[in-house]
Amino acid sequence: MSQVVISLFDHSGRFVEPWAAAGYTCYCVDVQHPAGETWMGNVCLVGGDVRHFAPPPGPIAFVAAFPPCTDLSNAGAHLFRVKGLRALAAALDLVGTAADLCERLGAPYFIENPKGQLRHYWREPEHRFSPCEYAGWLANPTDEAYTKHTCLWTGHGFQMPEKRPVFPIHGSMVDKVPGSKNRANIRSLTPRGFAAAVFTTHHQTSPTL
Repeated sequence: MSQVVISLFDHSGRFVEPWAAAGYTCYCVDVQHPAGETWMGNVCLVGGDVRHFAPPPGPIAFVAAFPPCTDLSNAGAHLFRVKGLRALAAALDLVGTAADLCERLGAPYFIENPKGQLRHYWREPEHRFSPCEYAGWLANPTDEAYTKHTCLWTGHGFQMPEKRPVFPIHGSMVDKVPGSKNRANIRSLTPRGFAAAVFTTHHQTSPTL
């Protein structure tokens, strides 16, 4: 029985919140965390390059990955020529690292990215969603009543959770985030409704803690 969840490129820790609350040990790996390991209860913030991350020994319950999308998203397509091939290659290398690790760990997983270049350089995503489609999982669904086209590449028995959609009264999130040094972090925040839905679906199919 595994009680370990790994979330790669995870600065906010939002995805693991329901897992941690249920008693799982969660590792959130991101270069923006303080170097080394910082424990906050049963959540470990691992500061460093995902390419150098050594997972804990033993079976893993679930793996999520949120590779940086700045150089992959269609939203920045008009800048691809300015950024050059090295930016694209570096972004694809991070996705490749996540994919290799997810496959090696053998647990259900998803790799998240917006609509963009991965369909050309890797494969079509298995699933697509917008946060408003899972906002009904929240106590206050209007908090995430917005759209943000999101794609998932999945494996090892990942199950797309049941949707509980609400009308996207806030429109597109992409249009609402102002320019700032934190813009990428804000735009990449995991919707809490989707996180809750994934946890419920996969926690129920795992051995009881």
